[in-house]
Amino acid sequence: MNKNAKPVLEKLAPNFGNSFTYKQFNTNNQNNSDKFWHYHPELELVYVNEGSGKLLVGSHASFYRNGNLIFIGSNLPHCGFTDTLEKNQQETVVQMLPSFLGKSFFEIPELKNIKKLLQRAQYGIVFHGEAKREIGHKIEALETAPPVERLIGLLEVFNMMEKTKNYTLLNANGFLLEAKLEDNQRINLIFNFVQQEFRRSITLDEISEKVNMTKPAFCRYFKKITRKTFTDFVNSYRITHAAKMLHEKQISILDVCYESGFNNFSHFNKKFKAFTGRTPTQYRNELNYSVSKKF
Repeated sequence: MNKNAKPVLEKLAPNFGNSFTYKQFNTNNQNNSDKFWHYHPELELVYVNEGSGKLLVGSHASFYRNGNLIFIGSNLPHCGFTDTLEKNQQETVVQMLPSFLGKSFFEIPELKNIKKLLQRAQYGIVFHGEAKREIGHKIEALETAPPVERLIGLLEVFNMMEKTKNYTLLNANGFLLEAKLEDNQRINLIFNFVQQEFRRSITLDEISEKVNMTKPAFCRYFKKITRKTFTDFVNSYRITHAAKMLHEKQISILDVCYESGFNNFSHFNKKFKAFTGRTPTQYRNELNYSVSKKF
């Protein structure tokens, strides 16, 4: 990606003869290449049946294991959730406009709770445990359903998501984007720049200049949008990358520290524990224990 290019609105189109888009990606069909932050007016439902990856939604950054089920609201910036798919791994993506069944469809009394679910999706919702698996299997089953049954099945998925309490709001403190298209483009430009350059020091002078703002104006703007300081956001991205490396690469924790953009090992340990509740060593030991229990 050109670091100076401005991110643009992603334009999506439903499958022919359908009111929403349904896609599946696996080892034979790895076409989901949304590796950078992007946004679109469609709501997006993503189920990754197994495997691990980065969860980057709004100003939230974390690392997931054992699959992922997430529901993302309109124009909420996010990245793709899988780098590569292996073995039996599969990613299913469902996208629809909030009004895909008509502007007043979700206004009827019977659907008031589903309307609330769609509103909560604006924060980004990640589901856990058995709820993740049960709802995920239901989403995968839509692939072979005839058109009417597929639509009914999607409403049943909404109903299952609305009923479960086993979920987390990823941007619980809010993520505020103004209606202007330029506002969406600016925050995506910032996020994508961090994604490209997090391994080195990024100064406030540099990033504020990147988006044509003064440093004080940029700091106010970023805190207003994300509810985080820019430094906190960059550090959360670095820790997420470090967690991914601890999971996937057999290299020293010191190397993980430096390859994640930290230049002080003590500071890295402190930030990692504050973010995950564990030291990097404890985190890796837990990963090794989890893997050993499977064999």
